[in-house]
Amino acid sequence: MDVVIWLALLWPTLLSRVPEEKRPLWMRRSLLLLLSLFSLRYLYWRCTESLNLESPTSTFLSLLLLTAEAWLLISGLVPILLSWKPYGDGRLAAIKAEAQWEASDWRPWVDVLIPTCGEPLQVLERCLQGCNQLIYKNRTLWVLDDAGRAEVKELAAQYGCCYQHRSGCSGAKAGNLNAGLANATGELVAVFDADFIPQKHFLNRCIGLLLEPNVGLVQTPQCFFNADPIMRNLGLEAWLLPDEESFYRWIEPVRSAWGAVVCAGTSFVARRSALDDVGGFIENAISEDFVTGTALTAKGWRLLYTAEKLSAGLAAETMLDFVRQRQRWAAGTIQALRLPQGPLRVKGLSIKQRLVYLEGALHWFNTIPRLILLLMPLSIGLLGVLPVHFTTTALLTNLLPLWLAFLLSVGWLNRGSRHALLAELPGWVLAIPLASTVFLSLAGKILPFRITPKHRVREKGGIAIELAMPLLVLMLLNGINLLAIISALNIRTDAGSGLGLFWASLNLLGLLVALRVCWDRPCPDPTPWFKIHMEAYLLNPAGKKFPVEIDAISEKGADLRCKSAWPQGPGWKLMLDDQTSGTRLPMAIPLGLITPGSILSVNWLANNLEEVKALKNWLFSRPKAWPDRQAAPEWKTFFILLSRLAWFPKTPKAGSRSLIPQQITGAADCLHS
Repeated sequence: MDVVIWLALLWPTLLSRVPEEKRPLWMRRSLLLLLSLFSLRYLYWRCTESLNLESPTSTFLSLLLLTAEAWLLISGLVPILLSWKPYGDGRLAAIKAEAQWEASDWRPWVDVLIPTCGEPLQVLERCLQGCNQLIYKNRTLWVLDDAGRAEVKELAAQYGCCYQHRSGCSGAKAGNLNAGLANATGELVAVFDADFIPQKHFLNRCIGLLLEPNVGLVQTPQCFFNADPIMRNLGLEAWLLPDEESFYRWIEPVRSAWGAVVCAGTSFVARRSALDDVGGFIENAISEDFVTGTALTAKGWRLLYTAEKLSAGLAAETMLDFVRQRQRWAAGTIQALRLPQGPLRVKGLSIKQRLVYLEGALHWFNTIPRLILLLMPLSIGLLGVLPVHFTTTALLTNLLPLWLAFLLSVGWLNRGSRHALLAELPGWVLAIPLASTVFLSLAGKILPFRITPKHRVREKGGIAIELAMPLLVLMLLNGINLLAIISALNIRTDAGSGLGLFWASLNLLGLLVALRVCWDRPCPDPTPWFKIHMEAYLLNPAGKKFPVEIDAISEKGADLRCKSAWPQGPGWKLMLDDQTSGTRLPMAIPLGLITPGSILSVNWLANNLEEVKALKNWLFSRPKAWPDRQAAPEWKTFFILLSRLAWFPKTPKAGSRSLIPQQITGAADCLHS
């Protein structure tokens, strides 16, 4: 039997040689069955052979640990098993629908709503410039300003937007959107958060999906053009993917197949009559997007999803902002369970839809069993109680095969959008904050709506004390626990001591990584930079060309790799393509001589406003700018992560910038397109 178990692990290894979406459905389903069998086999062993029932204390701890493990295992299996049903990512359907729409004569008016409440003007201007570049012209841009700033009103006028400031801020974002709906008259409504920038063909791609009269909303992914704090703080932008990548490339398409698409609050197009049918955006909900989407589905409206990245925005910039954002999401989703429009109480959902929506809500409860697993090894050294009985043979035949099965399968099943183990890295940081949020939410405490700050300057690196203290306390307890276990080794050496030693050491390593993740890198300039490989030319004042390669670029400057020696001086310009109509960007270059292979960092001159606007349009609004990356091999990423634990960079510069990759897909991507 043991040989069969280990031979079965060859199946996920063989499957992973070809991407999941190119395999037939039966192969995916066979792997789902295999993972289910491994999980049931492990739980059977845990229930029948591993419990420590020798005393009331050991019985309580043993059953508590079993409950936590079972919850996490089953809750982890549910989203995987949901992919039993055939599903697609909606891209081909959107392209086909766009062609049908273009052949029709339906050109509905679209109100583009941009809610804002105190975002920096530079952030909002990017959004307005991107919205102003939308190809579809039957539209009205609305800036809904809850902060009532005169400079925002001027900026809105500069980009031809209607400006609205309501009296009072009741209902937070939902109330702001509803105030906009009261004056908007379009047949369709598009919503973009103030830090999101749509690609120029966003509306053209989405409107076709609304040709069918029962479609109430079309959701697109949230993509980010800056690194989240976990990637950025560890310098792992090239190795880690944000956790949203898995949601929008795997979970949302799977939910779409079950008719339970989640509205994400930005980058969507809705039918005005559908919103009117549910009374507009739900104002008494913290997560107004999730609850409004659930209400639309319950009313019989179809919510569709396309996985093409048609917009991008700003991710949380510090670890504290990241944690608070997740706390708000958790509180909002748990609150939705009590609301009459939420997935638990609303009438009109099918049983399958209700279960799929509830799975997303129950996901946030996982933080409690995770915290139990984090604290449980303390019982071994501090209490002298082993919460589980096991033998080395049992671990090799039950736990290890299960662990390897998931390790080999998860990345394949989620289509390369996340790692199996490293994706849980945020869980170490979030364990205590999210657990407290869950308990407070269950007690009925409603957290206030808090906007995630964006585009802030941080001259020095540092760590938020409210994140560091719980981790330091846990590290201290685990350190004492580890010393107690090591001391006990002089008295007895058994499997329990070995388990305690391994478990406590693993916890200490995880907590150390979590503490390092919480140390935010300095950010003297929050302008996003992009990793891009592109041929370009430098033009001297006499018109002579010098070939260069662009390594990184932003709306403020670029890092250039020089192919040949050439003198520096004033009056030079960078040309991103060799077309006569290509935009030429004047640069500030110091005097001197550039040697072959060196990297030259340049800034655009302050007086080149039109050129910079053209560059920003190209950077943020061109189609296919944001690639669907594949998660790097997990074992390589793990060793890179360990090497970053003692990495504390100072001011970012060429070669150490936080870079998000962009892709160049062809001639259509030239700057003047």
